[in-house]
Amino acid sequence: MRAITARAVRLVAIAATAAVMVAVATAPSGSAVLDRSTARTTCDAAVQLSSWSLNRLSAQVVSVPVEAAQVGALAREVRTGYGGILLFGTSAPASLGTTLRRLQATTPQDLGISVMTDEEGGGVLRLDNLVAAFPWPRTMARTMSPSQITAVATRVGDQLRSAGVTMDLAPVLDVDGRNVDPGASDPDGYRSFGGTVPVVTTDGEAFAAGLAAAGVTAVVKHFPGLGGSSGNTDDGPASTLPWSVLKASALHTFEAAINRGAPAIMVSNARVPGLSALPASLSSAVMVGVLRNWLHFKGLVITDSLTAGAIAAVPRSVQAAAADAIIAGADLVLLGAQTTTAADVALALSVSHAIVGAVTQGRLSRATLVGAVTHDLAVRGVTVCPGA
Repeated sequence: MRAITARAVRLVAIAATAAVMVAVATAPSGSAVLDRSTARTTCDAAVQLSSWSLNRLSAQVVSVPVEAAQVGALAREVRTGYGGILLFGTSAPASLGTTLRRLQATTPQDLGISVMTDEEGGGVLRLDNLVAAFPWPRTMARTMSPSQITAVATRVGDQLRSAGVTMDLAPVLDVDGRNVDPGASDPDGYRSFGGTVPVVTTDGEAFAAGLAAAGVTAVVKHFPGLGGSSGNTDDGPASTLPWSVLKASALHTFEAAINRGAPAIMVSNARVPGLSALPASLSSAVMVGVLRNWLHFKGLVITDSLTAGAIAAVPRSVQAAAADAIIAGADLVLLGAQTTTAADVALALSVSHAIVGAVTQGRLSRATLVGAVTHDLAVRGVTVCPGA
């Protein structure tokens, strides 16, 4: 772990868990409300990050999309201090690990950057020339024990780490028993471990544990549960099952993950009938009301891709949606790959500028933005509190 002061950085050897990720509460649903501002650190994060400009703070909450083969072109963005890189494509150069390690060494004040991709198994694989293929989650659940699933995920994590990837956008904790390929009518299908809470909880945790054993951050998704949704949010608007149904079923998979110390959660772009008319990724009712206040999650909150059809249908521009997501409680916004690397970079820049604008316009408080940055740093093992 590393610590930073308001004016300089000093590297220290301290405990492996960031101070911002305090012990996860295990109180039952309906327990006392926890304010978002108290979910950061015990010190004053605003003071510790007071020397950071709005441009730097805003870049930190944005992940830049890029084809894996073109990641070397992001040298300037890495030096600028963006919070993440999201790798797309189905293969990558053998030199990917070397390139990413070189980029990591150029981050401001040696604070690092989260490098992420989707390695779920089955038909959802990215770096298939660097990470050996493994089965759909549904197949793993049917044919493997939890310990075997952990072993598979550990191997996947080891290969991701060798390739310079620090975060896997997996496992899927949605409860969906439909035996279909994921598509327009069902975003989950075989991506889900199964149609019951116990199976998804047990096998999803086994996969996350394997990634953790390899030193890769698991991102459980798609909160509060996409199983049984009305459609695929990549294509257009969709709704989850009613909130009353989710509370009694799929939400328990995420609650269990939080109680076991999940470091990061991805929030879906689906509406939640009975809870939010907005996509969950833009909803404070979902991210603050349920995830932070009710379930007491202290880790990193990531949006699903804000270039999705469900966001455009709100209607909301990507830039406006990103600012609204941070206002509503997200810590890091994800963007889909564009047609060129230059377009990827331009989109990320416009999004970070929109977040700056939200602060200067008074719609987003600096304290909320600092809280998001604190979570982004913490998932990389960085605490803003010296000596923590």
